[in-house]
Amino acid sequence: MEYSEAFKRKMVQRMLGPQARTATELSQEVRVHQATLSRWLRQASTLRTMERDKPPAPPASAKVRTAEEKLRLVVAAASCTPDEVGALLRREGLHEADLAAWREAMTGALAEGKPEPGAGKGAVQSKRIRHLERELHRKDKALAEAAALLVLQKKVRALWGDEDDDTPETNES
Repeated sequence: MEYSEAFKRKMVQRMLGPQARTATELSQEVRVHQATLSRWLRQASTLRTMERDKPPAPPASAKVRTAEEKLRLVVAAASCTPDEVGALLRREGLHEADLAAWREAMTGALAEGKPEPGAGKGAVQSKRIRHLERELHRKDKALAEAAALLVLQKKVRALWGDEDDDTPETNES
């Protein structure tokens, strides 16, 4: 049966409120299965945890800046004295942490842009990985075959008996 979100919220509130009731008690009162009520309670607690862990939303007045604006501000701040940087930040409505994060992101992007020596190793490594995976697959098949042979060998010994036993042969001449 489908229940509305409002009904679910009301049931969760009744299980959490000041006069909280157990899911079993509430189940008997409202004729909703206890497991369903318990699931709603777990889901609600998970949502509350997620809401608590979510970073706060930026203020509505926060301006979204383009990459060009960020670059302009980082360059402008680099050429300013510490007092002038404070004035620039106030004028632009920024925090020093924003400026530092942008500077770090830009230097990181510039460092990633340089080709590293041996950058062409990716193709060689992927070829080696494919080769090793094929070899591993081949060895897995051989191991499975050996295991099957051992099982068959045990079954044959069980059916025919072991020929290496110490029973003397009888001579019927």
